[in-house]
Amino acid sequence: MRSVWTIALLGISLLPLTADDPLEKRADPQAPAVSIQTRIRPSQAASGESILDRRADLRVDTTLVLVPVAVTIAATGKLLTGLEKDNFELTEDKAAQEIVTFGSEDVPLSVGVVFDCSGSMGNKLERSRQAVAQFLRTANPEDEFLLVQFNDRPELSVPFTSHTEDIQSHLTWLQSKGRTALLDGVAMAMNEMKKAHNGRKALLIISDGGDNSSRFTESEVRNWVREGDVQIYSIGIFEPLGVRGRTPEELGGPGLLSDLAEQTGGRHFPVENLADLPDTAAKIGLELRNQYVLGYNPKNAAHDGKYRKVEVKLVKVKDLPPLRARYRPGYVAPSQ
Repeated sequence: MRSVWTIALLGISLLPLTADDPLEKRADPQAPAVSIQTRIRPSQAASGESILDRRADLRVDTTLVLVPVAVTIAATGKLLTGLEKDNFELTEDKAAQEIVTFGSEDVPLSVGVVFDCSGSMGNKLERSRQAVAQFLRTANPEDEFLLVQFNDRPELSVPFTSHTEDIQSHLTWLQSKGRTALLDGVAMAMNEMKKAHNGRKALLIISDGGDNSSRFTESEVRNWVREGDVQIYSIGIFEPLGVRGRTPEELGGPGLLSDLAEQTGGRHFPVENLADLPDTAAKIGLELRNQYVLGYNPKNAAHDGKYRKVEVKLVKVKDLPPLRARYRPGYVAPSQ
């Protein structure tokens, strides 16, 4: 007899869901259902037996919400490690919650790289490749990665793999051309994250900002990332504000990338000097692997499908400089 536990990984209820594809349900902002596939044990894989074909016959209604939190020194942005459970207080819809699990281990990650290869990337392409290579150097053996490239339309270039050289090899041959379907690229990557094997999931977006070719709207994609369980980190490669000829889409690029990241508890890094790209990517890799994870059982046990606002405060840190906690600001409760 098998069990299914309802887990809200701060962003979405992880129940057995249908594999509805958001790319096929444009009109419904709730369309992108996210599910987690269980990793197949070696013995089962050898026998040809797939866990994914089994159906649960027992449901235990226990919800655990996991909140990844990155803590940085406010003045410098430098990561702060070494805090304890007592340094955190957590509320849901302003009601205090008991933190029942606490960890700061470097757990396996599933990461989607969303890479802009539109015509405007031109001279930025080589440094962007180097940034991805630097980010991948922070990988652990159990991490997995995928690559979605986009210009006029998105394309899944490399599905989930633990072989980082596959992604670097593909990027080597990319050429910049076409328009910019950034939102469609994010939507495709979010959909692919349903196939992730690790509980911690993130997207790394590298783009010069703006969108002029997507069929999805900002509102649709914002809803999906807001309700998903995927942290988004973005590197925006922007021309200085004084440069003439920037299109309205390019002018709106920084705001778009920043908004997507903040909705998920991630972070946006604007870059004007191309030489800074590799170091910026390394910082993101370091931050992803040095987060605290707070777990709690919500006092509001209603399965009403409503959005719950979460707030994390740092306490008992008087001897430290001003700090900033970055986390996803809420999640959608289970609906059944």
